[in-house]
Amino acid sequence: MSKLFTPENSALLLIDHQVGTMQLIKNIDVAQAKRMSLALAKAAKILGIPTVLTSSQEERLQGPLLPELEEILPEAFANRVKREGIVNAWTDANFKAAVEATGRKNLIMAGVTTDVCLVFPAIDAVGEGYNVQAVMDASGSPYELSEDMSRRRMQDAGVILTATNTMIAELAQNWGTENGQKLIQLLFTEVLPPIGN
Repeated sequence: MSKLFTPENSALLLIDHQVGTMQLIKNIDVAQAKRMSLALAKAAKILGIPTVLTSSQEERLQGPLLPELEEILPEAFANRVKREGIVNAWTDANFKAAVEATGRKNLIMAGVTTDVCLVFPAIDAVGEGYNVQAVMDASGSPYELSEDMSRRRMQDAGVILTATNTMIAELAQNWGTENGQKLIQLLFTEVLPPIGN
């Protein structure tokens, strides 16, 4: 990876975190995956990181995007890219244009499901010269096997696999700053297990 991911050079892409598709996550706890996805959105809001949201066929089984995303990032939610069946978001002209409009080369990506919605755009973005970190606890698959195969495929293509707490720490760099204080508060309240006896 050529660069440290910072709030100044990164964009957040959340792919198909929809009410229906979330229910397909079986390899990790779905409530945890949801919590981590929303924590990434909150971190992006704190740091002013441009965020692109996309959904696939909201009127079908996939359902609408998580309503909490609208509360956290109303502008990104309003501008979400609604795909009408295109599986690989990277091949959707509107999604690609939205990513390019951020002007960022470091992409933080999460998708539901990992084995369909995340694997293809993550690999394609790397192929086009972007640095990609895939946040695995904000993504998930119906089966351990398909999750494992997708992780291997992404790694082989140069995608960096990470987790929400690691990603937020990398973006923070220093807990002592004003934003660092907000991020560590976010980690301790919503991401990390409780500390105590």
